[in-house]
Amino acid sequence: MTVSDSKKLFHELFPYVIPGLYKRIVDEMLVELNLLNHQNEFTQDYLFCVGITETFKELTKGYKPEKHLDLLFESLCSSTNFKAQEIQEISQKSQKEFKDKLSNDILKLLKEKSNSKLYPSRILNLAVYILISKSKDFSDKNESEINKMITDIFEELNLSSNKAEKDIGIYKSTISKMEQAKELMEELRIKDKKKDDKK
Repeated sequence: MTVSDSKKLFHELFPYVIPGLYKRIVDEMLVELNLLNHQNEFTQDYLFCVGITETFKELTKGYKPEKHLDLLFESLCSSTNFKAQEIQEISQKSQKEFKDKLSNDILKLLKEKSNSKLYPSRILNLAVYILISKSKDFSDKNESEINKMITDIFEELNLSSNKAEKDIGIYKSTISKMEQAKELMEELRIKDKKKDDKK
């Protein structure tokens, strides 16, 4: 199935207009899922499930109408040959295992659970980062300690730490850009409302 097939199917499954701010995000996710689906070495492991559910949640914050989000996620998965419900269940179960742990224990668990053949992808890198960032001692660390910890973990897992840093950097800046855009839209909405009230 080509990317354009996936897109066509996606729009059939999700017949609503996607707000401009989220269009690119959805588009990129669709292309990425389509590409992963075509990789022979790729397997849908717990990290992929955590990565896709959590980045979707984070990048669609503030999406309106909120009730469309479940269908949006389902449509993204179905149109690229993935099963949304299965992914969500694995993601929830895995996140419970990692909950309330220190970063060292998270690293141990990551190594135990991950086979030696992790298929490198942006979603996988972000999953590892998300699990680390939820560790109990994460907020006690300064930026250089966090960066060192991330580098160490990716190297331990035989993944490229440079690629991971790049993916994490882009992800964090996308989130902050979206926050700024949402704030700006809200300010404009309030201004327009005030104008209307004055009329």
